[in-house]
Amino acid sequence: MYERVVFAAFVSLSLTGIGLSVSPARALDGTQAPVPAPLPLQSFQNPQAAFRAGIEGLRSGDVKSSVEALKYAAAGGQPLAQWKLGKMYAAGDGVQHDDAKAYEYFSQIVDNYDEDAANRREASVVANAFVAVGVYALKGIPAAAIAPDPARALEVFQFAAINFGDADAQYNLARMYLDGPGIPKDPGRATRWLSLAAEKNHVSAQALLGFLIFSGQNGMPRQRARGLMWLTMANEGADAVKDRWIGDLYKDAMASASDNDRQAATVYLAEQNRKKN
Repeated sequence: MYERVVFAAFVSLSLTGIGLSVSPARALDGTQAPVPAPLPLQSFQNPQAAFRAGIEGLRSGDVKSSVEALKYAAAGGQPLAQWKLGKMYAAGDGVQHDDAKAYEYFSQIVDNYDEDAANRREASVVANAFVAVGVYALKGIPAAAIAPDPARALEVFQFAAINFGDADAQYNLARMYLDGPGIPKDPGRATRWLSLAAEKNHVSAQALLGFLIFSGQNGMPRQRARGLMWLTMANEGADAVKDRWIGDLYKDAMASASDNDRQAATVYLAEQNRKKN
């Protein structure tokens, strides 16, 4: 019974959120007519059971019932369901693309996160939600009149970078210190965050770090061989189509590198691979 009441309330809130008002029906004489009890779409034992049903629905191709189950679970505070719905709305996967809804679901995870009661098995999902909120906050969502909020982006990136050691958060944090939207530029701090992400095989961080120290950009001391090493690693791990910019940086560096640069980079690369193994 409790689950049915919660779900009915969730449906009512959902209708209100899209501009539909729910008012009492009235009889012909103007008196209020009895309102029939709403028929629940589906009842679940708990949010975890709803989440499992939602995932099974996706696997079987029943997207409609799956989304309903995931929304039920998300309304019950299930972070995995909130994350899954956020990813679906962000990508337009099985639902209409809606960045505002994706941002809302990711924000629910961030806003309700409790370090003292955290489930370690959900750490990667929670970290991913923090990064997603940061990216949306940094860019804003013009279609939903959500303005960019660099301070919010910096806050969530820092939290995920420090508390989860998330490479995407570390990379995005480094980009903020390089590009400076809403915060003072700090190339040194950016390089430190890039180094942490690069050590985790984050190819974009490897490429950007390699470019900065190979070319001595942003006042960084030039380290051509070590920069070429990072660019080589990034190029080997990059997607040739999606990460074309990485391939371009690598080719430019190789074309301008000396024989000594290339030989030293090969030695550094061997050392780095030994560290990984």
